[in-house]
Amino acid sequence: MWPEMTDTNAAAATQLMSANPSDWAVAPGWQDAVDTFFFSSTGQQLLDYLQQRLDDGAAIFPPQPLRALELTAPEDVRLVILGQDPYHGRGQAEGLAFSVASGVRLPPSLQNIFKEIQRDLGQPFPPFPQPGGSLVKWAQNGVLLLNTCLTVEEGQAASHSKRGWELLTDAIIRQVAEQGRPTVFMLWGSHAQSKRVLIPQDRGHLVLTSNHPSPLSALRPPVPFMGNGHFGAAKRFREQHGY
Repeated sequence: MWPEMTDTNAAAATQLMSANPSDWAVAPGWQDAVDTFFFSSTGQQLLDYLQQRLDDGAAIFPPQPLRALELTAPEDVRLVILGQDPYHGRGQAEGLAFSVASGVRLPPSLQNIFKEIQRDLGQPFPPFPQPGGSLVKWAQNGVLLLNTCLTVEEGQAASHSKRGWELLTDAIIRQVAEQGRPTVFMLWGSHAQSKRVLIPQDRGHLVLTSNHPSPLSALRPPVPFMGNGHFGAAKRFREQHGY
């Protein structure tokens, strides 16, 4: 017999239950950056804010804010895709940029990502052994799916923006960019493109920029997301460097 799913268990599966970073696993190579952040005054203020919002009864997503850093170790990163903040609908966010939990309806931005993969690489839609929008397999194979803000409140997009997460995620971007391995960075939309300054130009990285995959901008100039050819460019770069 499977144990009965209680309301508490259901909430724990979809939302943040603890503001203690010791409950958020990360790969060892990220630990110094994570510890430095949470011991800083900005990190402490962020944790205090998260705890206060939890005490106030706010529903905060995702349940594991650092999951991207758990599934993709720094030494394994071959490609970085930057998002802005997690999905704010219940059951959607799973701690990976643009990814949704298995069984969740595909958001429009993710649908456009899959469509561009199909157009650019000729792969079936969606490109997974099983249908769904979870990008866990990408994360486990060297794609760092990093939002620049790592928590959000239910129904309130960007509600935790500029609360401090950006200091940590900027440090993560720098750590990847300063490693010796040439890496692909996909920067979609003005927010992601603002992080271009964190990526040295002399390290052999491939930095790809276009509009965001959101339906509001995917087909608009100056560089529409649809038809940007980023996945084909990343594949050629990977082959060039023997990945």
